[in-house]
Amino acid sequence: MNVLIVRTSSMGDLIHTWPAITELKTHYPNIRLSWLAEESFADIARLHPQVAEVLTLRWRSWRKRLLRPAAWRELKALKQQLRDTHFDLVLDSQGLLKSAIPARWAAAPLAGLDWHSARESLASLFYDKKHTVSRQLSAIERNRRLFGLSFGYQPQGEPQFGVKAGAKPAWMLSGRYAVLLHATSRVSKEWPEESWVELGIRLASQHDLVTVLPWGSPREKARAERLAARLPAAVVAPKMDLLEAAGLLGHASAVIGVDTGLAHLANALNVPLVAIYTDTDPQQTGVVETPWATNLGNVGQCPTVEAVLQALFARRDWT
Repeated sequence: MNVLIVRTSSMGDLIHTWPAITELKTHYPNIRLSWLAEESFADIARLHPQVAEVLTLRWRSWRKRLLRPAAWRELKALKQQLRDTHFDLVLDSQGLLKSAIPARWAAAPLAGLDWHSARESLASLFYDKKHTVSRQLSAIERNRRLFGLSFGYQPQGEPQFGVKAGAKPAWMLSGRYAVLLHATSRVSKEWPEESWVELGIRLASQHDLVTVLPWGSPREKARAERLAARLPAAVVAPKMDLLEAAGLLGHASAVIGVDTGLAHLANALNVPLVAIYTDTDPQQTGVVETPWATNLGNVGQCPTVEAVLQALFARRDWT
């Protein structure tokens, strides 16, 4: 059976789909899975070993170039590629118009969430088979339920991401290190710089950990450099792609991060993790809590450095 999964963006949303894919392949190992994703997040889809092929689209680019013939040629080429590939089933797990429209291009039976379950109700009008999944569930559980309903099984047990870290980046020196994920999509989700500085100092002085500061934009790079200048042992990471980031996170002794896709990637790689929430509810979009991963904070809350350290070292035997 040839199946296309449509989940185009963003990083955290794609990562939240991994456990459903792992579970699906456990039940039906002979299914061949393709994944349609936004080009900038395609490496997240490629990280899952059960995904045979990743197809890409460029909605974000096309929207800015709608009056240019090149954009329409690219769009037409993707549409033709989807039509020319035989899929037995297409599953849109995103529930948005921007995912439902290209999912329909595949000219195959299309499944997705119903009117009351989809994030954008109008997306459900494109589906041949519609499923009800509570919007009160976490993103990971919503995906697992949708996959189970679409393929005829009941999700069971704890979610298994099914992804392993790649090689540690060559630029990273040997020794134990903690990754501080200070960058996020909204200012309201940030943690104060003074808190990051205190955390980095204590990790270095009390636990002999070098701190690594990734970034993704010039503004984030400037903050990483400000923080590193005040820390006794810190490395500002070079510009990384997602595969390099997975290698960095997967070999870390600890990861502390705000509400960002890289925190979910660390969660999937089973490293000691504290995820900090100041403007979102971790019950909906938090990391999966495990013996080595936990969520702190909530809307309007700002966890203290002491609370972060206690949570980090309470989740694992560090002796």
